Amino acid sequence: MNGETIGLRRAPSRAPVRARLLGGVRQGQGSVIALALLVGCGAGLGAIAFRWLIQTFTRLLSGHTDYSAAGHAAHPGLPWLGPWFVVLAPVAGGLLYGPLVQRFAREARGHGVPEVMYAVAHRGGRIAPQVAVVKALASALCMGSGGSVGREGPIVQIGSALGSTVGGVLRVPEDRRRLLVACGAAGGIAATFNAPLAGVFFAMELILRDFAVESFGAVVLSSVTASVIGRAVLGDEAFLTLPAFHVGHPGQYVLFALLGVVAGAVGVAFTRVLYLIEDACDWAWRGPEWLRPAAGGLLLGGLLLALPQMYGVGYPVLENAIDGEYTVGLLLLLLVGKIVATSLTIGIGGSGGVFAPSLFLGAMAGTAFGATVHQLLPGTAGAVGAYGLVGMGAVFAGSARAPITAVIVLFELTGQYSIILPMMLAIVLATLTSRLLSRDTIYTLKLRRRGIELDTARLTPSLTGATVREVMAEPPTPLPGTLPLEDAADVIARSGHGILPVTGRNGRYAGVVTARAVAEALTEPDPALDAHATPRLVADLAERPPTVTTGTPLSGALHTLVTADATGLPVLETEHDEPVGWLTHQTVLNALHTPTPPPQRAPDAAHRCSG
Repeated sequence: MNGETIGLRRAPSRAPVRARLLGGVRQGQGSVIALALLVGCGAGLGAIAFRWLIQTFTRLLSGHTDYSAAGHAAHPGLPWLGPWFVVLAPVAGGLLYGPLVQRFAREARGHGVPEVMYAVAHRGGRIAPQVAVVKALASALCMGSGGSVGREGPIVQIGSALGSTVGGVLRVPEDRRRLLVACGAAGGIAATFNAPLAGVFFAMELILRDFAVESFGAVVLSSVTASVIGRAVLGDEAFLTLPAFHVGHPGQYVLFALLGVVAGAVGVAFTRVLYLIEDACDWAWRGPEWLRPAAGGLLLGGLLLALPQMYGVGYPVLENAIDGEYTVGLLLLLLVGKIVATSLTIGIGGSGGVFAPSLFLGAMAGTAFGATVHQLLPGTAGAVGAYGLVGMGAVFAGSARAPITAVIVLFELTGQYSIILPMMLAIVLATLTSRLLSRDTIYTLKLRRRGIELDTARLTPSLTGATVREVMAEPPTPLPGTLPLEDAADVIARSGHGILPVTGRNGRYAGVVTARAVAEALTEPDPALDAHATPRLVADLAERPPTVTTGTPLSGALHTLVTADATGLPVLETEHDEPVGWLTHQTVLNALHTPTPPPQRAPDAAHRCSG
């Protein structure tokens, strides 16, 4: 009895200490640096393991380091099958990764980036931890068995899942967890492609969709850390070896501009065919989903038998095209073949990215364009390979509509400043062409087809100049920080709010707690607490949301409310740190649908909104 009593007396001291430690991780600015470095290390190591898995499965299932450059060679271990083994390789891979994805992480199916964008925009950066492992295995098996996809989507999802897991373990606020997701994406790309700048701008332009100073610094740290680790193991060479080019005639700028328009159209065509074939596969398949990759693998294998250059990522084929080793007819055939092969790989339930395929398409389209204009204007066109190089970035910009990332990727691949001007010209025109031809990108279209909108509506002109004081409601009754989580769950459920303020032991405002955080804490037992410890308290989960004051412009507060992914936020007075109001989406909607009152009746209007 005495032992139990002593244990019960000592246990309460653990929760406040742990809460203070977690609070330091959540709020300290220095912790952002530490977490970015930690996520960068994890992403770098994950990228190394992912590259090794791809190489291992490729050698095992094809018998070659890269079968796309092997022609119609036979598998060294199955010589009696000749080139026909390639029909069975996607089936074997599908039988392995199909059940794996279906059982453990269905979000690992497809190209991955849209799922990360959705997690950042609508789920507070929450990605299931098992996604990293499942995505790595499934994508490596898919590419190793002939799937015509790239490494970019998988490594983005792998790194992002690592960043989200770190944020979840440390219970950081949602805005910081989203930042860690972007850090993981940047680190993964930086280490996999030896392109630290491309990793940074990919994460900022496509994942965060924001260029805030604090975010930029953390993402850079993660990208640099991952890149250093990747270079230490994988070497300091770019993932593509391309020759040097330069512009020798002013008239070439007109040709590069025309190439940008063509490449933008190719990028849009790639997007539409991708989802058209995916829809066709959905319509045709009636069996269990775990068997779909294997059954569809027969179709993919038949395509690979006809065009072995489509096996896997196909970087050797891309380099040969830019070196001028293919005729225009073969370049166009490879262009169409890659669109179909990538779309079919995704459509049958494969796992892999579309970044590398878009570079492949750009190389084929650009080189074919360059060879054609060289025949028509031999004294003006210049080197054919330069058009293939610029086409790579232009098609990616046309499909993903990420011009900054496209420019940075090509610059890191070549290290040549001499080609930066035609590159920028073609990429910008490809982006504009894509915007004219299509509302969505290759990433956002997948989300829109599910009814998900990433962009929020702009504030109506009737609220321009309004402040939070005019629309805020009365703050809900706060939860005491000493309340056990089990009791807090009941209080939050009865309150009608998904988020409530929390007071500390001194009765002063200590932060907020969300229903989702409480539910996750109750379903995930804390290993730090043993069976004799006291229940976890609300104070353990309390976190400070972004600050909104009574004088904050409503436009800025609404942006904060949306980006915080919260159902409500406390409104603080500027002179003291205590909630005096509550801002929710409903109070803003009430203001939108309430006629603007005369100036002298503003307090009454605020009262009506809060009632």
